[in-house]
Amino acid sequence: MLQIDRVSDSPVMPTDVDVIIIGGGIIGTTSAYELARQGVSVALVEKGFIGAEQSGRNWGWVRQQNRRHDELVMAMRSLTRWSEIGNEIGRDLGFRRQGSLYGTTVEADVARWEKWAVGAKAIGYSFDLLSAAELKSRIPTGTARWVGGLWSPSDGLAEPSKAAPAIAEGAKGLGAYVLQTCAARGFDISAGRITGVWTERGLIRAATVVCAGGAWSSRLLKRHGVELPVANVVGTAMRTSQVPALPGGTFNGPGFALRRRLDGGYTLAVPGYGRVELAPQGMRYALKFYRTYRSALTKKLKIRIGKSFFHGPEASASWALDDISPFERIRVLEPAIDEEWLVQAVNNLTTCFPQMKGVRILQAWAGLIDTTPDLVPVISTVDEIPGLIVASGFSGHGFGLGPGAGLLVSEMAQNKTTYSDITPFSLNRFKKGGQLLRPEMM
Repeated sequence: MLQIDRVSDSPVMPTDVDVIIIGGGIIGTTSAYELARQGVSVALVEKGFIGAEQSGRNWGWVRQQNRRHDELVMAMRSLTRWSEIGNEIGRDLGFRRQGSLYGTTVEADVARWEKWAVGAKAIGYSFDLLSAAELKSRIPTGTARWVGGLWSPSDGLAEPSKAAPAIAEGAKGLGAYVLQTCAARGFDISAGRITGVWTERGLIRAATVVCAGGAWSSRLLKRHGVELPVANVVGTAMRTSQVPALPGGTFNGPGFALRRRLDGGYTLAVPGYGRVELAPQGMRYALKFYRTYRSALTKKLKIRIGKSFFHGPEASASWALDDISPFERIRVLEPAIDEEWLVQAVNNLTTCFPQMKGVRILQAWAGLIDTTPDLVPVISTVDEIPGLIVASGFSGHGFGLGPGAGLLVSEMAQNKTTYSDITPFSLNRFKKGGQLLRPEMM
């Protein structure tokens, strides 16, 4: 099991608050923190432990570049909040602005980046498109046949083992209630609107509830007739022994992605590769993913039959509010790793950078990435249940976008004007006649 900084529980459980947050990942903790910072009474309930699932298992990238334009404003605001929150709470998130570097051997990537750059610059994002020679000068030890690159000096990275726990402690210091091993079994609804959450410890009343349960959100919402089409993708990553440092904090190269760790090693993975296990939820939403399955992105996915058909976030059994829920049966999800991608990542890295030969895998893990059909998150109110907000389906982008998303959620929960247009993130885009964006930039 991964080592995640532990968070102490609040000593009492409230009976009434203004807002309840379901899910103790980066989205839930930043939402709780921003609300508490603005004087809102908030309770954060987590079925297991803060940051123990995907928010503690991701690569740790905090990037703006190569975000689709719908997300870029949020990514830029998120970088600002990443810089500020640690100072505000006096805790280490492991956040550093060390820059993000992309390098490619494929001409089509360069053409795609050039097209993306036009819109990104119009939004106000500053970065450098690099020629093959300019990229080579930055990484002279690389042996790949480079054709171009991207460099963003303002991009950053953070430590997943530290970030969500530190922010949860910061929220608690401002008066938020943080309750772990306290699964949300379902919503309390009166006269058609939300009035609270039934947890395994009892009812907490609130006029606003935020569902930020990551891979588990869709199953909870389905219990109340709300459709959130997601496919949960299992991603594998590892941490390495200490190796020579490359320029910048993160690097995306031919068949590998790196993030420099505080211990001198790297978090290493093969970008975009994952495993989808056949399960009732996936079958239910298969048609929504038609365009995604037809795209080049799915060439990096393998589809298997696994345990999730009967257990976990994608199974179909129902439960009563006064009975044990699926969220209590699996406190922390531990998906099986894909060994072949560990080998492939190391081979791709050492082929490109021979000085990395001898690198050792010290630990490997897998996490479940809640992925929408268009790879765009849902940050949305729910027409069917007034008072309910969904912040889920971040498709592997949630860690970097976390503080920006948390700020949006806090504004929505208080009926304030949001700092950015949330229309692209509406849940209604998945309904019949809704406008889905073309999946890209996974």
